[in-house]
Amino acid sequence: MSTGVAISDECIPFYTDFKLRKKYKFIIFKLSDDNKEVVVEKKEEAGDYNSFLECLPANEPRYAVYDFDYEKPGEGLRSKITFYTWIPDTSKVRQKMLYAASKDALRKRLEGIAIEVQGTDASEVDYESVLEKAIRTN
Repeated sequence: MSTGVAISDECIPFYTDFKLRKKYKFIIFKLSDDNKEVVVEKKEEAGDYNSFLECLPANEPRYAVYDFDYEKPGEGLRSKITFYTWIPDTSKVRQKMLYAASKDALRKRLEGIAIEVQGTDASEVDYESVLEKAIRTN
């Protein structure tokens, strides 16, 4: 299902800086106030995983990319670009539908994603849950 939501021109250059230049630790995207395009809400050059999670609103959906660092047993430190679809159970129904239906428009424009995480509550995006996915992927 396509919602006709566009991707703002600013999203891709910020993502390129995130992916290639490692300029940001994470970027959070949201739908514009008129729900017509995905825009950058926040970008952070540094911060740990908990500070990233604190930026996800408790009752509103968001998309995000995070440079997920972890240690793979016997293989050392790793880093994977992780795409998040954060749609809390407590979100308004219309927002849930818009974000779920618009995800692919953004996701297809962001090349190089290694892990996708869909979260409806904190347990689905906690560090251990994402770490488990990261270790399972090559």
